[in-house]
Amino acid sequence: MKIILAEIPETINRDISIERKYLPSDSKVEVALYTPETREKFKEKIKDADAILTGYVPFDKDLIDCLEKCKVISVAATGYNYVDVEYAETKGIHCCAIGDYCTQEVADHTLMVLLALARKLPIYQNSINNNHEWNYLVAGSVPRLQGLTLGIVGLGKIGQAVAKRAIPFGFKVQAYDPYLPKHIADEINVDLVDLNSIIEESDVISLHMNLTGNNKSFFTYEIFKQMKKQPIIINMARGEMIDEQDLMKALDEGLIRSAGLDVLESESPDLANHPLVGREDVILTPHVAFYSNQSLYLLSKIPADNITNTLNGDFDKVDRFVNKVD
Repeated sequence: MKIILAEIPETINRDISIERKYLPSDSKVEVALYTPETREKFKEKIKDADAILTGYVPFDKDLIDCLEKCKVISVAATGYNYVDVEYAETKGIHCCAIGDYCTQEVADHTLMVLLALARKLPIYQNSINNNHEWNYLVAGSVPRLQGLTLGIVGLGKIGQAVAKRAIPFGFKVQAYDPYLPKHIADEINVDLVDLNSIIEESDVISLHMNLTGNNKSFFTYEIFKQMKKQPIIINMARGEMIDEQDLMKALDEGLIRSAGLDVLESESPDLANHPLVGREDVILTPHVAFYSNQSLYLLSKIPADNITNTLNGDFDKVDRFVNKVD
């Protein structure tokens, strides 16, 4: 039995000891590097795999067609937009993802970045560290948090955890989520509203939805122009939801106050030349909102368990199927 861990250059040398522990003991585990340049070599290596474990490799129709006997693709993430799960289903390939492994960490990270931007921490840090100034007026106007409106786009597990953390700070929290029953929002004192209300009424907008074909590059210059309160934008979801050039334009024109991003359009950004790097009105973190010792362990264990349970036919033990195979 052959199991391939499909990796991108940034993850190729990571520790896979936890995966080896929870994958079938009789399996042959191999690591395969994917880049656009090595695509053909990668296709050759994966063709006889019984299972694939991946995080960021784009398993499109072409790669899926290369899989001659694969039974399961296990995604090491809660989002699975890198895998064409519907096409895999037509090929009889189960697709699994993680249900939950880092809700608390992402919610904590969101509040950290939100508070830092609201209190203009980057400006003060730059003033002290680089200009050696001790001047509280350097940041200009700073709003009181109590009474500000936080608009959450996507009130799933993470969105709810963010809301629960924000309310004690005095935020009025509203959310847009067309898939969420209203009573769940009511239970945590969140107003469920339409998207226009989020755009027009929020002092802070925090993104926590899954990436789909409908919301890719959704936050564009046209949307930013509709934001009446020049809000802070927080993105802890997927970078592709925001058009980065339009975000730059919105920041430069004062349509939005600042931005906190844990994700960019590219998973391998050229930071030396990226226009969002080095700005006092932007906080960037390297897709690290998920990270803690516990979450990192679960990120390795759960996808491996999903493969083992699927191959063993223990489907009820799989954490989360994201397609249906008879």
